[in-house]
Amino acid sequence: MTDTPDIPDGPFTTEDAKGRGITRHTLRRMVREGVVRRVTAGVYAAAALEDTVELRARALALVLAPHQVVCDRTAAWLYGIDLFTSGDLDVLPEIETCAWRGNGPCRRKEVDGRTRDLHNIDVTTIEGVQVTTPLRTALDLACLLERRDALAALDAFRRREGLTLAQLLVGSQRYRRRRGVVQQRELIPLSDPRAESTRESWTRLAIHDEGLPTPDLQVWVEVGGVPTYRLDLAYRRRRIAVEYDGWEAHESTPEQREATRARRKWLRDHGWTVIVVRNGDFTGPALERWLGELKDALASSYSNRRRLERGSRC
Repeated sequence: MTDTPDIPDGPFTTEDAKGRGITRHTLRRMVREGVVRRVTAGVYAAAALEDTVELRARALALVLAPHQVVCDRTAAWLYGIDLFTSGDLDVLPEIETCAWRGNGPCRRKEVDGRTRDLHNIDVTTIEGVQVTTPLRTALDLACLLERRDALAALDAFRRREGLTLAQLLVGSQRYRRRRGVVQQRELIPLSDPRAESTRESWTRLAIHDEGLPTPDLQVWVEVGGVPTYRLDLAYRRRRIAVEYDGWEAHESTPEQREATRARRKWLRDHGWTVIVVRNGDFTGPALERWLGELKDALASSYSNRRRLERGSRC
């Protein structure tokens, strides 16, 4: 392989390469030899750099027009919130951008370009990338995403970015008559910063939609007066726990799985009903199964409490 010049640590344009003494001929050779790769038209990166959403967003930021802004799920990703549904992202999604109203959207093939009514307060910068603010991103996603993912987005932004219920409610007033605003305004009061994962948000919404009482989140159970076991969702007084089982067999160790089994056994041995929700349990018979278990547990705990109350009056 021919000696090659030093290349930048991040994405770079052909003009950046020229400033480093790398001619177009040399750049093409570097691509052929696998030293660099093209990220998008006119932008390159070292082949050794991992091809991520962040890298592509930073690459596009070098060539996007000033009126074009990264938004929606791509913006959420830059804030550390994964709302993509493509599994392990072996195939990276399109970068989502929006242009200020009255300007043309981005037409690059790697980009899902739209136009939106942005204001100056809606835009910030992350590592050189123009991106919608956490508040604007959360409110947009609450309109755009499928309902359970929309709640997960609101939960995540409240948790990671400290958005308050008041901020969301005030911000939603700008969305009058916009598509998805009915869903947005329904979900905002249901959002909770204590939710720690997308599936926890899905679980809570399924319980709400079934018309069941709202469980508390991140409930600690004490052993000998010491907070020992933390439950995702729980009805403390009724001793009912609902847990999303995020441990897939290939992702957890035998020690972790054994600790989970031991914890649930302890809870059941001490009068708790533990309902486990797994990845495929959000549609069809699987959803009906665990919701039915929860209904039965709530009904049983209510009957037991009434019986105890009657006994105490005798």
